[in-house]
Amino acid sequence: VQLQASGGGLVQSGGSLRLSCTSSDLNMDTYSTTWFRQAPGKEREAIGCIAKSDDRIEVEDSLKGRFIVFRDNVENTVYLQMNNLKPEDTGIYSCAADTSDLCTVRGASYSDMDYWGKGTQVTVSS
Repeated sequence: VQLQASGGGLVQSGGSLRLSCTSSDLNMDTYSTTWFRQAPGKEREAIGCIAKSDDRIEVEDSLKGRFIVFRDNVENTVYLQMNNLKPEDTGIYSCAADTSDLCTVRGASYSDMDYWGKGTQVTVSS
């Protein structure tokens, strides 16, 4: 079982991208989904998530106001909408799902998730 993250690319500073996370094997609305980012030379970190139980979302404090997570059950997809992108947003973005009812980005560990997918590269030019 794998997730598929897509939508990355090269964008100028101030631009927007919408990343998608879907699966052909899982009903995404029955899992909490977390987006992770790994910037060059840095560790992977959780940046946003959406809970299975009530669709409550959580976004890393420094990204609030620019990033948001939402799902489309018809498309079986969880999205990460990124606005006003900055060069420091450059990195590999990946998604992971787990069976927890709730989600949090604080202390979330990629290895603790149940399902993972390959990342998608986002490059923001200045």
